Amino acid sequence: MVEIHKLLGEHSHNEFKAFRDDEAGLRGFIAIHDTTLGPAAGGTRRYAFESEEEAIIDVLRLSRAMTYKYAISGINMGGAKGVIWVDDEDQRSEDLYRAYGRMVDSFGGRFVTGADVGTDQEAMRWIGDETDYIIGLPEQFDHPEGYHGGGLGVIKAMEACCELEYDGDRDLADLHVTVQGVGEMGTSIVRYLHERGAQVTVSDINEEQIDYLEDEYGVGSVDPEGVYDVDCDVFAPSALGFVLNDDTIPRLQCDIVCGAANNQLDDEERHGTMLQEEGILYAPDYLANSGRTIDDTDLLRKGGYKHTRARAMIDGIYDRMLTIGRRADDEGRPTYEVANDVAQQRIDAMKTMRQKVHETRKPQW
Repeated sequence: MVEIHKLLGEHSHNEFKAFRDDEAGLRGFIAIHDTTLGPAAGGTRRYAFESEEEAIIDVLRLSRAMTYKYAISGINMGGAKGVIWVDDEDQRSEDLYRAYGRMVDSFGGRFVTGADVGTDQEAMRWIGDETDYIIGLPEQFDHPEGYHGGGLGVIKAMEACCELEYDGDRDLADLHVTVQGVGEMGTSIVRYLHERGAQVTVSDINEEQIDYLEDEYGVGSVDPEGVYDVDCDVFAPSALGFVLNDDTIPRLQCDIVCGAANNQLDDEERHGTMLQEEGILYAPDYLANSGRTIDDTDLLRKGGYKHTRARAMIDGIYDRMLTIGRRADDEGRPTYEVANDVAQQRIDAMKTMRQKVHETRKPQW
């Protein structure tokens, strides 16, 4: 039996909502972790979880990571996440997402959501038919052609890791990077790496997408089961989470782990420490993948979306990763631990200035 309040208490979650709409075939959960810095935001994941417990743990871990992502990035937002628990990947309809949109709207602006695994632009528009509290649709932004804030943010973190690991003697053009997962985010990383002259190997269950990347960018590829065994400089997990564990970490043949996936560490303390002991520099996932979040939530700032402002904050991922890496090295601690401390310190400092906030904040577009 799932002990909800015990799980909420582990990381001081503020709020948890279970919902169900049998007519639409909807069931799922929304978790708000912390609203000290501002209203909560986070994407919506549609996934065929094997159990209720798995779905609940996923939404709780993801929402906590969002809090830290905002805090470490200097964004005045709290962390949240939504999951839609489906029977299989084919369970996807307008009715399903519009029913979910009504659940989002019931928070009155305390929860703002965007896309995630299983929830694409079409689904976001269905959600948007029922609520204004959505971010991340292309029509909401004035982006230059070819720009992807999430992919660019990972590249900035990767460049900082390169500086930390190789003392400035190598840049991305000298590296071999293995990208695990080439959906929208992973593909953008591949494109940016190609532009910088890196050697790239990719892996995904989507063979059609692999074929496209091989033809378009001349990348190499490897079977998903063998991705952890590739001899490379950087391993970039960019699909689902929990991929760094007791079985996979000993197989890694890289100097750096820096990718776009959320919750890459199966057990944060155990596997973050294991990477440190193996001499592998780990870019904390919520720092490395914060570019998309920075870009999306700029929509909620005064005056609406400003590309130059968002881009400057994404470029700052480089400096933030340098700070975390250097402090971790000086203190002999894992990078995940230092990053958590930096994020929590910002939250704690804000607690002394004001109460947790719950104001409505509508996207301006």
